Amino acid sequence: MQIERDGNGDFILDPREIAQRFGLTPADFRRHQDQGLVKSTVEIGEGEHAGTSRLSLRIGNRIWRAILDAEGGVVSEDLSFARGGLVRRDGTA
Repeated sequence: MQIERDGNGDFILDPREIAQRFGLTPADFRRHQDQGLVKSTVEIGEGEHAGTSRLSLRIGNRIWRAILDAEGGVVSEDLSFARGGLVRRDGTA
């Protein structure tokens, strides 16, 4: 996967490829986006990690992360599942 950047420096990802990473159809991924259920973060590498970026996308308890090189190539990627916190009997976390 190659990830591009627009004129503002924002990352541009192919929604079909991202949908596939989450096991969704492109239409389902778009629906999640439209409902505000896709959350993203970008971290820029510093020090020994200068020139790299880490992108994270979260849908529900699924988190896809990719480490990018300076040219936008994916160095590594993984999909993990966030664990929910314990809920007490009175309904508080």
